Amino acid sequence: MRKRLNSPLFTIIVVLTFISGVACGRSDQHADGSTQNSASDPVKVGAKVLLENYLTELKKHKVGLVMNPTARVDGVHMLDTLMALNVPVKALFAPEHGFRGEAGAGETIKNGVDQATGLPVYSLYGKTRKPTPGMLKDVDLLLFDMQDVGARFYTYNATLGLVLEAAAENNIPVWVLDRPNPAGGDYVAGWVLKDKYKSFVGRYPIPIAHGLTLGEMANMMVGEGWLDTNKKPDLKVIKMENWKRSMKWSDTGLDWFPPSPNLPRFENAFVYLGTCFFEGTSISEGRGTDNPFLKIGAPDTHLDTSKVQNLAQKYHLDIQLIDFTPKSMPGKSLHPKFEDQMVHGVKISVPTNDYENLDPVQFGLDLLHLMVNATPDVKTNDHLYRLAGTDQIDRIVSGQDVGDISKTWKTDVQLFREARRPYLLYH
Repeated sequence: MRKRLNSPLFTIIVVLTFISGVACGRSDQHADGSTQNSASDPVKVGAKVLLENYLTELKKHKVGLVMNPTARVDGVHMLDTLMALNVPVKALFAPEHGFRGEAGAGETIKNGVDQATGLPVYSLYGKTRKPTPGMLKDVDLLLFDMQDVGARFYTYNATLGLVLEAAAENNIPVWVLDRPNPAGGDYVAGWVLKDKYKSFVGRYPIPIAHGLTLGEMANMMVGEGWLDTNKKPDLKVIKMENWKRSMKWSDTGLDWFPPSPNLPRFENAFVYLGTCFFEGTSISEGRGTDNPFLKIGAPDTHLDTSKVQNLAQKYHLDIQLIDFTPKSMPGKSLHPKFEDQMVHGVKISVPTNDYENLDPVQFGLDLLHLMVNATPDVKTNDHLYRLAGTDQIDRIVSGQDVGDISKTWKTDVQLFREARRPYLLYH
């Protein structure tokens, strides 16, 4: 396999793909319904800026890559592009779901070898979540490139923080190749994490939907002193070009590559900001189906049609009552809740990609409240509180009428918006 990858033909294909991507923007419609920006100002991700402007400098280093399957430029994974361009890549570091995306949520990632290149792959989602000096011994520069979804409980920001800590302690610079926040840079919602509920799905005092890119997040981690290290990281953010805070993913024109197996489309990822809470309950969040986080239900759920319609109208959504049967899906969801059992619930869709009218965090909590009251003997677990980052979630799962739940985080969100202002890289 290694001989094939380094063949002249493969090198020509990768380099020509890179050059053609630099020369022009795409204008086709994508599978998730998005279309490209005008050819004059396409969104250019940090990885593409790196390839255009930093190759000479990059080749002076022994490079380690902290990446996942979304680390692509013009459809080609950055590892393959860098190898074809003779960048001295020495080690690979795999977050949750793996370097090339071969593992489902929560599945342990093991150390191994990348089959296409023969390079060592070190797991950052197993017993070790922070790179060790041994893992870093052959590198003098780390490139961090992952597509985030904009949620505090999505683990890539925790991995980023641990990589920055390890790099600082080992005197290794980190370049973050920035990518869009799919939910947009202006959308900030949900409770700010309380120390009591700090975990790997909530490591920093930020709202559920934080509105930051990972490059901005890295700057804020350093500037606010959130990192557990006495040394200041040598951090460089390779900024995007032409991305604006007002953009949702469907405005960028970029192809969607699933950042995790259960977020196959942007629609799933956007609604996930609110329906992820069902992971901490005995109600299915739709794992084991073709639409995770858009199908919600349980065997004993009995929903009131009028209440479902009212919720759909409030959030400008299409919500249908359905029955579905979760199945085990290797690489996506092994043994999901209610495996091979019929469950009753809802299917959610965003009509005509109208994401501007949806507040997914508040919607998810309203739906949780509705489902709890429609499902006898709902059980919750500690994971729900780690996701919420606060015990305010009790007001939802108790089934009581909570009114406008967003009032409980309004002040904290305003304070966070002010705190993040010095670290913003885009307008």
